[in-house]
Amino acid sequence: MMRAVVFDVGECLVDETREYGTWADWLGAPRHTFHAMFGAVIAQGRDYREVFQEFRPGFDLYAEREKRVAVGQPETFGEEDLYSDVRPALAQLRANGLWLGIAGNQTVRAGHILRELCSNDVDLIGTSDDWGASKPDPEFFKRVAEAVPFDIDEILYVGDRCDNDIQPAHRSGMRTALVHRGPWATIQWNSAEARELPTFRVDSLLELPLFIGDFNDSAR
Repeated sequence: MMRAVVFDVGECLVDETREYGTWADWLGAPRHTFHAMFGAVIAQGRDYREVFQEFRPGFDLYAEREKRVAVGQPETFGEEDLYSDVRPALAQLRANGLWLGIAGNQTVRAGHILRELCSNDVDLIGTSDDWGASKPDPEFFKRVAEAVPFDIDEILYVGDRCDNDIQPAHRSGMRTALVHRGPWATIQWNSAEARELPTFRVDSLLELPLFIGDFNDSAR
């Protein structure tokens, strides 16, 4: 049985298009060029943070985040950046009696924003900065499992990346769902790993209530 659903943040719940655009502006790079380089780096299997090095060698992401805060241009997101299926999917899953969480590689600041947006919708909001562990480190998924009041194989982790989300969550013993959106899922969608590893593959979070219901019915 699946009793809990835990969601990744970026490109799972939050459309990061606007925020990556502001990073292009901060670097003084044309947005189209920045986004093209972003996709190329991901397609090569490199860490997305290497994109910044392509435009400014020696770039320190954490230091630059602080500089943005200091000049009143911090990384941010809001209601308008949530994908349109997020609110109705969370509502339906909650109505179906599932325990819900949000846990991703996010800063303390992002955690505060998530709590302002979603505290009434979910039972857990945790970030890598809160826990001192980042995906794909197994410690991150250990922290998730410790926070969820069910057995690890009763947890469904939903994400947009095979490498950071699906593979390590699967190794930890969780069920997984890969959502088809954002640059990572678009690039990885037809890979053998993306086809074979997830418990579910969805184009919309609104598909989850039905899939989970069918899965639980078959497990009874």
